[in-house]
Amino acid sequence: MTPTAAATSNVTQLKPQAAAPTATVVPLPAPAAKKPFFSPRAKTRMMEWGATVIPPLLTTAVLLILWEVLCSSPTSSLPAPSKVVSDTWELIANPFYDNGGNDKGLGWQLYASLKRVALGYALAAIVGIGLGALVGASTWAMRGLDPVFQVLRTIPPLAWLPLSLAAFRDGEPSAIFVIFITAIWPVIINTAVGIRNIPQDYKNVAQVLRLNPIEYFHKIMLPAAAPYIFTGLRIGIGLSWLAIVAAEMLIGGVGIGFFIWDAWNSSRISDIILALIYVGAVGFVLDRIVALIAVAVTRGTANA
Repeated sequence: MTPTAAATSNVTQLKPQAAAPTATVVPLPAPAAKKPFFSPRAKTRMMEWGATVIPPLLTTAVLLILWEVLCSSPTSSLPAPSKVVSDTWELIANPFYDNGGNDKGLGWQLYASLKRVALGYALAAIVGIGLGALVGASTWAMRGLDPVFQVLRTIPPLAWLPLSLAAFRDGEPSAIFVIFITAIWPVIINTAVGIRNIPQDYKNVAQVLRLNPIEYFHKIMLPAAAPYIFTGLRIGIGLSWLAIVAAEMLIGGVGIGFFIWDAWNSSRISDIILALIYVGAVGFVLDRIVALIAVAVTRGTANA
């Protein structure tokens, strides 16, 4: 080997070898977080709804089972829930049938009763709020009218029915009057209490602004006493619904009260039970409607 070749060979052996290429590691994107089926807010609402609805449903189920067990005997004087449903299925499935006269479905019976309640209750609300404001704002009016109201409100509602029949000579206005005279007392009393409890600061503001009596009534008196007023209205709507059922049993015609009385005369116990369930459900809905209106008007001051 020549010296030149040997030197070249040595240089080649001493030359560092090139490093092997390394693979570039590309980080994989993190898997996207799985979106929950329900948002936390929706879950909270569902839990609140469940806490509100589930307990009464369970209670109702237990009562129905107990009722079914106690009344399933052939010697029982009251029908079991299963028999009530089978006996009244036509009324349940077709609530708005009309065969003329008083032979109408429960839907029409409830509608007739609700019309009477609406008229009597509206009159009681208007007159009751006005008289309550007068009694609450005026010491002389309170001294003169409060004893009279306390005496009249203790008279049972149906005791007014013969007098109203003698005065109006017709069952329809008589029933409306009974509703009116029943619902007006809690409205008057609660409105008067609310007016008396208006803070003195509100009255001072009215004097500073020099509000006239009409402005004071609309801007100070009614808003301040609204929670009390709606408490009276809620009590009044419940009493109205109780009174109309009893009044219709006596005046006859179309109405849920007369339907119950007619079913009793015909020994249709299942029809009576179904009508009572409807009466309770409608009464609950009426109370909820007034409560929701109260919350909306008072901006949450009144309890729902």
